[in-house]
Amino acid sequence: MIGSRPQRVPALAAILVALAVPLVGCTSSPDTAPSTPPATTSTDAPPFSSESTTAEALARFDEVNAETVAANARPGGRAVVDALVAAGFDKSTMQVTADTTSIGRDADSVQFSVLWGQDCLIGQVSGAGYSSQTAPVLGTGACLVGSTRAIDW
Repeated sequence: MIGSRPQRVPALAAILVALAVPLVGCTSSPDTAPSTPPATTSTDAPPFSSESTTAEALARFDEVNAETVAANARPGGRAVVDALVAAGFDKSTMQVTADTTSIGRDADSVQFSVLWGQDCLIGQVSGAGYSSQTAPVLGTGACLVGSTRAIDW
């Protein structure tokens, strides 16, 4: 058995050399004819407007809120509302909860929403980060249940 092992190594080496030799000297020649650049495909999202679908609006909502949270991990409701307004959302369709509790402490989370047709874009910022969802409009015509603060700025 030991005697046959040295014979296998030279045979294997010969096979590898035989396979590699045809590859030596293979290079690609430069193209002499000008080539046309490949067509570029746009990965940009469709423009955001009041005519956007709920899915498109949620994507923009998430994008804006992610940027806001990246700048300040615990932004107050005003910062969130102002960023959404700057991004093209209508302030009159928004709701936001208070930044502080009834005894003056920072709220554990701030919820906010935008009424979008018959749907609600709902976001929350807390110690766990940012999250969002869509939901149907409540029977009251609002998006959030419970007390919200006036958006009067």
